[in-house]
Amino acid sequence: MIENSILAVNKEGRKATVFALAHPALYMIEMAAHVGFDAINIDGEHGGFPEEAIDDICRVANGYGMSVTARVPDNAAYQINLYLDRGIQGVTGPHINSGAEAQALADACLFPVDGKRSWGGGRGTEFNDQTLLDEKYGGKLGFAKWSNANMIVVAQTEDKMAWGNLDDILAVPGLSGVTGGPHDFAQSLGHPGEPDHPERVAATLDIETRARAAGKTGGGDITTGIGIAELMLGEARRFVAEHRNDKLG
Repeated sequence: MIENSILAVNKEGRKATVFALAHPALYMIEMAAHVGFDAINIDGEHGGFPEEAIDDICRVANGYGMSVTARVPDNAAYQINLYLDRGIQGVTGPHINSGAEAQALADACLFPVDGKRSWGGGRGTEFNDQTLLDEKYGGKLGFAKWSNANMIVVAQTEDKMAWGNLDDILAVPGLSGVTGGPHDFAQSLGHPGEPDHPERVAATLDIETRARAAGKTGGGDITTGIGIAELMLGEARRFVAEHRNDKLG
């Protein structure tokens, strides 16, 4: 395992640059490293990531010194553990609506004594190699503490219920921060298809302000990211428009 590259960059006083993947693409990870991204994020809720693909993504990204974070498909502890055992060092749990759900998310991501994460035998626990665990971390408890310190746990608050329960969510000690989901949040506020509705924007601002006041991160406080969709719908679209009528010769 490597030190969490996002947190390492944050210690330098800057946001980490993150390349977002919606589908497995090892070539894109190499290119992201080539141009200088700090980390990789995968969208397990809306993308397609079988566990063996996550293994390869973490293997390649870590080889280039980039940590991998993920939005998981759901918040079940077993599902989160499948991601963490591959080597994921940051989890965003979708649709967190209560303090109890936020606590369960943190518990699934953090080893005892801070949480209830199950010990596995994959990359996420250095393949359960007792010799390495002893030499590098001073044993399994030492690794557990190191892993917890290098784990980012984020609750995605994308419903008016979460807004109403925000104090309870922010009170969870193992939670690093919160992030939004403008489309689903707007829908829950009665504004479907209007993610930029003023009520949604004001509510998100309130959530992020209160999160920071509670010592948590809000929104894009520690990272800034882009993915292939944004590049294709932005720079690539402009390229096509500019060259659509180029003449032969």
